[in-house]
Amino acid sequence: MQNNKKYKIFIIAGEVSGDVLGAHIMREMPNVQFVGVGGENMSAAGLKSIFPMGDLAVMGAVEVLAHAHTLTRRIKQTVRAILDEKPDVVLTIDSPGFAKSVIGRVRKSNVGRDLINDGMRFHHVVAPQVWAWRPGRAKKYAELFDKLYAFFDFELPYFTKYGLSTLAVGHPVSNGLVGAKLKRTKEKIITIVPGSRMSEVKRLLPLYRGVVEKLGPGYKYAVPTVETTRKYVAEHVRNWPVAVELVNAENRYDLYAKTYIAIVASGTVSAELAMMHVPAIVVYRMNPITIWLAKQFINVRWVSLVNILLNRSVYPELLGRAANTTNVVNAVKKLTRATNRNAMIRGLMMADNMWQHNGGAPAKIIADDLLLLKKRG
Repeated sequence: MQNNKKYKIFIIAGEVSGDVLGAHIMREMPNVQFVGVGGENMSAAGLKSIFPMGDLAVMGAVEVLAHAHTLTRRIKQTVRAILDEKPDVVLTIDSPGFAKSVIGRVRKSNVGRDLINDGMRFHHVVAPQVWAWRPGRAKKYAELFDKLYAFFDFELPYFTKYGLSTLAVGHPVSNGLVGAKLKRTKEKIITIVPGSRMSEVKRLLPLYRGVVEKLGPGYKYAVPTVETTRKYVAEHVRNWPVAVELVNAENRYDLYAKTYIAIVASGTVSAELAMMHVPAIVVYRMNPITIWLAKQFINVRWVSLVNILLNRSVYPELLGRAANTTNVVNAVKKLTRATNRNAMIRGLMMADNMWQHNGGAPAKIIADDLLLLKKRG
């Protein structure tokens, strides 16, 4: 670690949840120079992204292949930027495919080897779910990264057995959300979340339109939007048969607190809603080939984190062909009955003590650990 220059971190986030966490980490380290890749949240925290984060927001085997040229170009660009910037730490947040490709290339380059010998380190946030599928990935992470920040204590042994220093930090959105007080409103708001990646938004919005058409005007409908898909969502819902309120992502928790029922894409949002005890239905559509591949290798029964943590179905999951208009509408109607709503909320409350870590807010834990590395330098 070089002590004669300002501490520099090359930070990379490839999707909205990582961008939010990255911004929190940056704000915990005001005297550190940040360069790298991020979205609107990290930009607001002071980062000038070397290219639009939306170029990395791709999920699914077929979807990745369709964007292979762009991803390859961005990988090369990021590698060059790291070698030019010569940071003290490269901090990657989720987006494992991109992160591993970048770090692997940096490590193999002659300049990269020199920088590593000079003290550059590679830290990664979000442990891959090796307990769910492809456990061999843990060894690969140990070969690529010097430090891993996992969300939960139960994840640590999967990586430490390969010699990878791993620290549990808690789920990054848990502080202030677990058991947050909901706001009672006269309007019954149905919140619809199509996801943050363009590929999943395009697959889910037609389904959501069908659901809205069947449920009709007896509800108020709202959609939280993110930077990468906001324009597309606005154009799509403009032609829906009922009015839809668009809410910026930074105001989503206020929306969730007033939500009667949420219909959401699988991902971080289902964890956020679970922490707030909001009744929800999880849906997901992917390319049939991607679904087939997932079924061959995934070793868990559920995709929603709250269901996985509790090892039971609290949130109903309608995936693949099951994600159709009839099934979603029936699930919504079921949740309009008080007995079913209350049973779901009680189930969500059972996970309250699993989301947080007693060391403090995840962003602060990560920032403190990075600053400790600087002191050791």
